[in-house]
Amino acid sequence: MNVIAVDAMGGDRAPRSEVAGAVAAIRQAPIKVILCGDRDRIEQELVRCEAAEAEHFEIRHASQVVTMDDAPGQAFRHKKDSSLRVAMNLVKDGDAAAVVSAGNSGAILAHSLFVLRRLSDVDRPGIVTVFPTPSGRPLVLCDMGANVEVRPTMLAQFGILGAHYNRIVHKNERERPRVGLLSNGTEASKGTELTRAAHRLLSSAAADDDAQFEFAGYVEGSEIFRGTVDVVATDGFTGNIVLKVTEGVSEAVLEMVKANLESSTRAKLGAKLVEPALAEVVRNVHPSAFGGALLVGVRGIVMICHGKSEPTAVANAIVESDRFASAGLIQSLAAAIERHHSLWDAEKSR
Repeated sequence: MNVIAVDAMGGDRAPRSEVAGAVAAIRQAPIKVILCGDRDRIEQELVRCEAAEAEHFEIRHASQVVTMDDAPGQAFRHKKDSSLRVAMNLVKDGDAAAVVSAGNSGAILAHSLFVLRRLSDVDRPGIVTVFPTPSGRPLVLCDMGANVEVRPTMLAQFGILGAHYNRIVHKNERERPRVGLLSNGTEASKGTELTRAAHRLLSSAAADDDAQFEFAGYVEGSEIFRGTVDVVATDGFTGNIVLKVTEGVSEAVLEMVKANLESSTRAKLGAKLVEPALAEVVRNVHPSAFGGALLVGVRGIVMICHGKSEPTAVANAIVESDRFASAGLIQSLAAAIERHHSLWDAEKSR
């Protein structure tokens, strides 16, 4: 039975969403959840949720809370008894397999770096985002926002970390996931000095006999949802824009479809026929379907949820964390980066 530590005070609706999500999660999977935060408030929420599975819960009291307005570094230095810090320490000490938080993402990143530390050879951790595609195979994008400014080794590592995340977590039918580097064209001459250097690194890594991924070269934004690649590597600035634009476009398209289906009596009759299919699409693209985004590259499983996460999203993040732990994801990611140790050393000496 894996133990998952939950920062019960981090989100906008804390601790209600976190506790309700934890209750839902333990009813889905054989796990134990340690709720970190204000003991009295957490106990009140457990009563409200009519949680009868006492053996699956533990509360670790924390006297402080990291708010959305706290500077990450300041929060780490001055709030040593925060619910986030307590949860991170549980993973560091081996008392929990993962931490789930809907709190301040910058603070989550800082605590992950300072408490859990990076995997060997990893320059900087990245955030993985999963997009649904028409083919049914999920597409992995890394980085989604952890690193605004990057180096070539970081971009290459995002591609490799994303590939092994895809292989282990999604049981990709392809033995070697195809990795693409996001650029403004597919020609080798495109991109910037940064992407060209990352292109060279990924090409060299993929050519290794022990590589467990294929490098597809540059891919344009229009290719992200076409199934030509399984993983897209990019910097956090660009990745976050891709994510937000995608969310905005999907919401706008659904609103336009809804408006057209309500535009006439005939359209309303047709809407009744397509309503189940549309509802399924909405369920698949809604953020709660994935729960949270995994921070890859640190010595532990860290799931970052949206601050406004509802209980369903928190529950899915907890269940996914349990699955990641059972799959040995961290060990796989560490081995994947270590496999290309010579490339990182050579690039740093250039």
